[in-house]
This record gives sequence, C-alpha cells and structure tokens, in this order.
Amino acid sequence: MRAARLIKMVLLLQSRTSMTAAELARELEVSERTVTRDAQALSEAGVPVYADRGRAGGYRLVGGYRTRLTGLGRSEAEALFLSGVPGALREMGLEDAASAARLKVSAALMPSLSDASRTAAQRFHLDAPNWFTEPKTPELLPAVADAVWDDRRVTARYRSQEAEVERELEPYGLVLKAGVWYVCARVAENGSFRVYRIDRFTAVEARVDRFPRDEEFDLPGFWAERAEQFARSILRAEVVVRLSGDGVRRLPYAVDPASAREALAAGTPDEDGWLTVTLPVESEKVAHSQLTGLGPEVEVLAPKSLRARFVADAARLGRLYGT
Repeated sequence: MRAARLIKMVLLLQSRTSMTAAELARELEVSERTVTRDAQALSEAGVPVYADRGRAGGYRLVGGYRTRLTGLGRSEAEALFLSGVPGALREMGLEDAASAARLKVSAALMPSLSDASRTAAQRFHLDAPNWFTEPKTPELLPAVADAVWDDRRVTARYRSQEAEVERELEPYGLVLKAGVWYVCARVAENGSFRVYRIDRFTAVEARVDRFPRDEEFDLPGFWAERAEQFARSILRAEVVVRLSGDGVRRLPYAVDPASAREALAAGTPDEDGWLTVTLPVESEKVAHSQLTGLGPEVEVLAPKSLRARFVADAARLGRLYGT
C-alpha cells in the first residue's frame, strides 16, 4: 500500500513543476504529516525530492529527475482508451484504473505536453444518455464488466418477455447505447452471438474457467449489423403517405431515418409538389404517434383505419380550435 503511494507521489511530482503538501495530501488521500514522512522516505531512497519552505513553497523533483516506473498494466492500458467517457468508466468500476493510467502517461510525457490531459478534457465531453431520460446504472454491470475484461465465462439469469432463462455466456464486449448498457456475448450452448440488455439480468455468476476469444470478432461491426437488423425487424407494417416539401424534410426526424430515406428515394412528386411514399413502420399505433408530429405536412392515404384516426384527430382539433 505504501509502496504504491510512494510511486504515485513521484509520478505526481514528475508531471508537475511543484506541489504543496496540501495538494499532495489531497491527491494521495493522506494527511500532510504522512506526505512529509513519505517525502523523507523517498529522499533516503535516492529520489531527489526537495522541499521549498515559505508561502509559495512545496515539493519538487531536483535536476529534471524522471522515473521509469511508468509501465502501464493491462487494466490501466485498456481503461486509458476509455478515459474520455468518465461516466461509463465509473459505472463499470474502472475509474481508479483510468486515473492511474492517466497519471502514468502524464508523468511519461515531455514537459511541453504535460497539460495534454487538461486541454483534452476542456475540449471533449461525451454525454451518452438521451434527452428527457433518467439513466440508471444496472446493478450487475460491474460483474459483467469484470467478466468481459477477464475473458471469463458467466452463468447468467436473464428476464425475457416470456420468462426468466439461464444461459452460460462468453461475454465479448460492452456497448453503451443512448444510456442503455448491452453485452455482446456468445452462447456457450450453440456458439451463436447474441445481444443482451444488462438491466434485464437478474443474476450473474463468474465461472472459474476462461473462454478462448475469437480474435476475428469485431465488436463495432457486430453491433452495427445487429442494430440494423433490430431496426428493420420491428418494421412489420406499411403505410402510404403524401408529404409536402416541409414534410419530406422532417420525415427522417419523425420515423426510422434509414427507412425514411429509402422511402423518399422511391417516391414520385405530384403536380402540387407533394411526394407519395410507402413507409415501413412498427405498427399502426406507432405510425399514428410518429406522423402526428408532422401536422398538416402529411396526409395518410392507407391503410384506411390509420387514415380514419387522422380524420378523427382533425375533427377534434377543429372543434377545439374552430371559431
């Protein structure tokens, strides 16, 4: 414990020109008296730590001293590539590893680059959740994350639409999509890859044995393919609509963007400049909700039952706003 703290103290002083006892105590989570003792121990071990006294005083390393104790561990190196998403790191339980990795990198950089971490943080921030939603971290996310980093099989109980099922999984990777955590895993029983929402796990138990990872597995490619398949799989119905110019521009923001683009490309404008298209939708009920947002810029032509919904809406609006 103390050895790790002494190393961290050297790295802190190496990455900055000077630090006060109070600053070191805060970073190391110890008392200022402990900082004084640690500085003395480093000096006795041959590390040239010098203490400047007075109001502007502090601790510094003499003569441009630089330690070679900057080798990254595996967890630190993996966490470093995610250091731009502090919220995700915290939820997976990797915040400490990322902090140590950033400190080691800062200590290894040339003095002219010592402010790189600060300038990067000033210029980029990822806010993953959707607007108007309250993100909730799945209770079992740290356990799943540990298994992912360690290539360890897990026995998981999962709450599906029909019932609760138990599966032996080989968790390959994690995905954070619009504030929702997913794990991409291979089912040990049949070798197929599937995607699971982590907030639907009711139990996760890590196995002793590790699984041999398929090095050809491409997590971003796999996710993109499955996400497209999912989006298309839920579009089980079709509606025919007529759109004004403004309706054409707004349609991709009201329904699935890819489906909207494909439908618009196949449409034909009439003499009034309105475009008639056949649009894949999830259901008549969902289409009613989505297309209502386009107001008078869309006319539903089919099916008749959906058109009747809009006729009823128009009549109600007329009674509500009519003179």
